Amino acid sequence: MDNLPGTDSPGIGQIKPIELDVVIEIPRGSFLKRGSNGNIDFVSPLPCPYNYGSVPEYVGLDGDLLDALLLGPRLSLGSHHRVMAWGAVTFTDRGMKDDKLVCSTYPPSSQQREQVLRFFRFYAVCKGLLNIWRRRPGRNACEGWCDAAEAVARARPRGASWSGSRIGF
Repeated sequence: MDNLPGTDSPGIGQIKPIELDVVIEIPRGSFLKRGSNGNIDFVSPLPCPYNYGSVPEYVGLDGDLLDALLLGPRLSLGSHHRVMAWGAVTFTDRGMKDDKLVCSTYPPSSQQREQVLRFFRFYAVCKGLLNIWRRRPGRNACEGWCDAAEAVARARPRGASWSGSRIGF
């Protein structure tokens, strides 16, 4: 079995990916953190190591579009991609679960999965400091890797009445 340390997730050979559409909000290497509404949330001191975006068909537990990152080369802001979600990182931001689907055209290696988890552990610390500075309470943490189907099951389909997140980020 190809499990990651500290997780009980299945090995790469046992993953059943989910095909979905992702819109890029933050191209790999960008310093601008944008939300699903296109507004700039903050300017990062470090470039984003992944293409980061959302799945327009689903709303995550935080009330915003379900987050997704795409492995691979830099993609254009606003570009749409039909990809496979191979897993997800369960992230907690200000005490709210906020799943991050991990997508690619190919199954990620164990090393890539560990790199994604390492990034989100670091990001949790950084986001926690930013939230303290912004005076926004709540716990921040990377909770680990889960199956993409679990993350999608926790989300809800985006209805016609959804007009954006009600939570300020």
